[in-house]
Amino acid sequence: MDTSPSKEAQSLGFIGIGQMGGAMVANWLAEGYSVRVYNRTAEKAEPLEKLGAVRAETPADAVPPSGIVMTCVSDDAALQSIFADGSIFRRLGADGIHVSMSTISPKTAAELAARHRKEGGTYLACPVMGRPDTVAAKRQTFYVSGPLSARRAVQPILERISRRVLELGDEPEAAHVAKLASNFLIAAVVESLGESFAFVEKSGLPAQVFFETITEFLFDCFIYKGYGKHLLSGEHREPLFRLALGAKDMSLVAQTAAETRTPMPLLSLIRDRYLASLAQGRGDWDWTAIVLEIRRQAALL
Repeated sequence: MDTSPSKEAQSLGFIGIGQMGGAMVANWLAEGYSVRVYNRTAEKAEPLEKLGAVRAETPADAVPPSGIVMTCVSDDAALQSIFADGSIFRRLGADGIHVSMSTISPKTAAELAARHRKEGGTYLACPVMGRPDTVAAKRQTFYVSGPLSARRAVQPILERISRRVLELGDEPEAAHVAKLASNFLIAAVVESLGESFAFVEKSGLPAQVFFETITEFLFDCFIYKGYGKHLLSGEHREPLFRLALGAKDMSLVAQTAAETRTPMPLLSLIRDRYLASLAQGRGDWDWTAIVLEIRRQAALL
C-alpha cells in the first residue's frame, strides 16, 4: 500500500525555523513532503536545505499558492509582522490554509482568523505540546481548532509526524486557550516539585528518594517523572524551552485571565518566579531554572 503524501498535499510552506520548527520540517522531509522554509535568520535554514528543503527569500515566498503554510514563531508580535503587508493572504487565496503553531494569545488568534476570512485563506490553530526532543521523535501532540474542512485537510499531514492530534472544535481561539492552560499546569508542576524537593531536603530526606516514592504511585505520569528528573539533575543552562518564552506564556495566561475575569492566584506566584529568574539573567536558560529561585530562598544555594 502506498503511504506517500498525495500530490495535492506534497508541497508545504513553513515559516519560523526554531528548535521546534526545524524538527518538524526535518520529519516532513523524511516523510516525502516538499517544504519551502523561511526564517528571519536565514542561516538557520541551512541544515534543512541539506535535507532537501527549499529556502524562501520572503515569508510570502514560502507559501504554496492556495496551499498550506505553517507558522511557528516566538510570539504574537512576530506572527503579526509576517502578515503585516497582506501578501500571505493573497498567496493563500480562497482555498489556502494557515496552520498557526505558535503559542499566542487567543485574542490575537481571533483577530488573525478574522483577517483571513476577509483577505484570504483559513486560519487553523495548531499549537504544539512537546519539547524539541519529543518533536524530533514524533511524539508531540497537536491541539487543533478551526473550521472542520481545514481540520480534515491538515489532519493527515499532522498525524505523520506526531503521537496524536486532538481536536478542540471550530473556534480558532480554542486550541490556543488549551495550550496556555497546559503550559500553566506544567509550570505549576515545576513550582510544586521544586518547593516539595526543598521542603524534604531541609527536613533531612533526600529529594531523590522522595521523588522515586511519589512517582511510583502518587504521580505516576510523564510530566512529573520527566520534569522531576530534570529538576534533580540540576542541568538548567541548556534550554529545551527557553525561560524567556515561559515567562511570555505566563504573561499571556495573565492577560487572558484578566480579559475573562478569571482569578488565578497561583499564576501570580509563578509569574513572579519567572520575573525573578529573568532579573537574574536566566532568560536563555531552560524554563525549569525557576527552581533555582526556590532553592535560593530556602538557603539551599
